[in-house]
Amino acid sequence: MEDILNELETRREKARIGGGQKRIDTQHSKGKLTARERIELLVDEGSFEEWDMFVEQEPNELTAHVDPIPGDGVITGWGTINGRVVFVFSQDFTVFGGSLSEAHAKKICKMMDKAVSVGAPIIGLNDSGGARIQEGVGSLAGYAEVFQRNVDASGVVPQISAIMGPCAGGAVYSPAMTDFIFMVRDTSYMFVTGPDVVKTVTHEEVSHEELGGATTHNTKSGVADGAFDNDIDTLEQLRRFIDFLPMCNREKPPIIETTDPIDRAEPSLDSLVPRDSMKPYDIKELIVKVVDEGDFFELQPEYAGNIVIGFGRMEGRTIGFVANQPLVLAGCLDIDSAKKGARFVRFCDCFNIPLITFVDVPGFLPGTSQEFGGIIKHGAKLLFAYAEATVPKVTVITRKAYGGAYDVMSSKHIRGDLNYAWPTAEIAVMGPKGAVEIIYREDKDDIKKIEARTEEYRKRFANPFVAAQKGFIDDVIFPRNTRRRLCRALRLLENKEVNNIWKKHDNIPL
Repeated sequence: MEDILNELETRREKARIGGGQKRIDTQHSKGKLTARERIELLVDEGSFEEWDMFVEQEPNELTAHVDPIPGDGVITGWGTINGRVVFVFSQDFTVFGGSLSEAHAKKICKMMDKAVSVGAPIIGLNDSGGARIQEGVGSLAGYAEVFQRNVDASGVVPQISAIMGPCAGGAVYSPAMTDFIFMVRDTSYMFVTGPDVVKTVTHEEVSHEELGGATTHNTKSGVADGAFDNDIDTLEQLRRFIDFLPMCNREKPPIIETTDPIDRAEPSLDSLVPRDSMKPYDIKELIVKVVDEGDFFELQPEYAGNIVIGFGRMEGRTIGFVANQPLVLAGCLDIDSAKKGARFVRFCDCFNIPLITFVDVPGFLPGTSQEFGGIIKHGAKLLFAYAEATVPKVTVITRKAYGGAYDVMSSKHIRGDLNYAWPTAEIAVMGPKGAVEIIYREDKDDIKKIEARTEEYRKRFANPFVAAQKGFIDDVIFPRNTRRRLCRALRLLENKEVNNIWKKHDNIPL
């Protein structure tokens, strides 16, 4: 018996060392943790149970001369984060560069299947050189098997990808189909075709970082949802982030105990909106001041800054926040912000997370680049997402709500449940000056007349009371009481039910 136990420990030790100490040292020299070290930091201490530690690649004529390594370049299993179950795979770059083989893919698929059946989030720690070339089409089949499971799990359990190193070629499509992607600055990158291929085909010279680094995907492409400074910071933020999410679509979001009172007033909000309607202010100040203990996890903070999305809590419950940002493009909706907002709204609806929307939107961004880029269809994505969402939806108009953008931002007309406005709200087809110049076109050269008519229009239409008279606004509230009114609204809507017409699935304007 002792011999068998010794053999077991020897085999486990061989699997734990991965590609060997030399390659581990190389990984550390690049400022990166190993696959096992990452899991140890991510999950609760002592909670991780590894599966398929002894799986090895299937030999063929190209791999027969290579000694197989137990685990085959990926660590899979489950553990807990703050006591809640998560399933994890972590690719090991020290073993064949973390490349994906059939055996590697089968391990991931087995773990994903169990996560869906159990009802627990899937976290992928990606650090791979791509498909294992020596396996040919077998590795491509492995990727496709993973892709299919990403689709099957979508909307069933949360899926999170952390790009901890290279992720190139077909490998990028699995993270792309997950719900959130986080990257590590300077050490991670994603692209479909690398710099060498780009140079050959288009004659462009570009570095790995410029083409697909964390900065690129968090500021230009919008592929990623956040970037952190190093492996440790990324994993710590992942632990914080997972606490906002439910385990699966059959559960409501977790409740975290809070001492922040529901009736906490914020007198400073009474002066948040400037008297001059052309002056900007930071909508994040409003979000931070109404959420529990000022804890707000913003997503895509460096991309499409004219809309703000992220998670906070009200009375301990996770809430999704969407808000126009007057500091960027005056809060106008454009192609990027519409896509960013729509994706987030749909995630919240999948996983029973109520939505709070703060509105200060002067309209859609004008210009040929927007029209040629398809703002009509892209703007419709956000409209569609809000209209189809059945979770509780509470809206607060803080200042401008003009034109079609008023309708899009969770208005009463697309099933907003409770819609409030601050006294500073301006709800109209367009801004007073623009409206007057159209209505009184004949007086456009008379500055005094235009100014007088503009003021008259502002008093008659650019306020919340006309909409309130029609029942499109449920109440005009004091800004200082926003937190109390939101908490009460969410409590009221907690058991909301919606009966939709049966359909296989909708056809969002992609």
